[in-house]
Amino acid sequence: MKSKSTRLYFLDAVRAFAILMMLQGHFIDTLLNPLYRDDSYTAYTVWSYFRGITAPVFFTISGLVVLYLLLKANEKGDDSVRVRKGISRGFMLIVIGYALRIPFLSWLQGSFDTYFLVIDVLQCIGLSLLLLIGLYFIARKNSYVLSVLLLSICCVIFVCEPNYRDLRLENVPVFFENWVSKANGSIFTILPWFGYVSFGGFLATIFFRSSQSRRFKQVTVVTFWVVGTGLLLFSTDALHLIYDISNIEIFERAANYNYLFLRLGNVLMYFGFFYMLERFMKQSIVTKIGEKTLNIYIVHFIIIYGSFTGIGLKHFWYKSLEPWEAVFGAIVFMIVVCLIVFHIGKTNAFIYNNLRRLLHLVIKPKNKGTEYDDASAETDDA
Repeated sequence: MKSKSTRLYFLDAVRAFAILMMLQGHFIDTLLNPLYRDDSYTAYTVWSYFRGITAPVFFTISGLVVLYLLLKANEKGDDSVRVRKGISRGFMLIVIGYALRIPFLSWLQGSFDTYFLVIDVLQCIGLSLLLLIGLYFIARKNSYVLSVLLLSICCVIFVCEPNYRDLRLENVPVFFENWVSKANGSIFTILPWFGYVSFGGFLATIFFRSSQSRRFKQVTVVTFWVVGTGLLLFSTDALHLIYDISNIEIFERAANYNYLFLRLGNVLMYFGFFYMLERFMKQSIVTKIGEKTLNIYIVHFIIIYGSFTGIGLKHFWYKSLEPWEAVFGAIVFMIVVCLIVFHIGKTNAFIYNNLRRLLHLVIKPKNKGTEYDDASAETDDA
């Protein structure tokens, strides 16, 4: 008998929306003519704002999903498999993140530089997952302590952002410096982005303790909307107020450039919206896209930026498209990438199933009634 699924389907819907926004965002940002990158254009301003929500959504979801699954496994008395999977997932993301930026053709021609060592979203999420698993080990015996720890880490990271915003570590090897500094071109750094993963982990502890409670969903949806709205409307004023009371300068500096708490408010609004519609999302094309976010990221990166070969869309149409071309192209690009990924998924399933049948014939197991979970070969649950 199969156990009840622990998957939070609304998160797949959020991830699907976020990955599609990332696809069109990278396409337009890379290929749109700079003449139209002007805040005087309302359409560009709106697009730019919503594009900025994508990364916080991914980091928050990553923390929520991984820690939720760890807590559920621990509840059953054995989290070792889930821990190993989380650790391997973290290292795999780091390796893939570096591999996607390796200029193999340049290397073959004898041209080397350190730009491939910059940190992008995959490496940052990978290290964040490893750190989150470490925090889980520290406080896994008490989920309330874990909640406080994760929420505190998130708040400290966000409030202290001015202290490391322009951080440079000139005497540290570039490989390590890139993880905490953007001086060499890193797109993402572990600070402040681990703050969103920590907050996602905090949400995981709430879902773990209370998701089976009566009316939990209704209360959570309202809470997401109320807290999200509160962060958007009042977080800056709250930081100013704390500064006025405490006279601690960091709160004033954080208030003057308060994008982290504002983006967190956006994330919660997204969560509230998709959690409210969760029953319409189960087993839909939306959730299937949300289950393939890693594959979609890899395929889109290769097509746009020309990973491994150096030849991609960027090579041919870098910052040259008119707005209508960029919009139409982005729509086509999203469809094509998703079709490629789903085809790859079918190919992987075909290979996996035939290898399994071959192994079945060789081993000839006695228990002919054994069930196999084919989906396990394809599921992207983190």
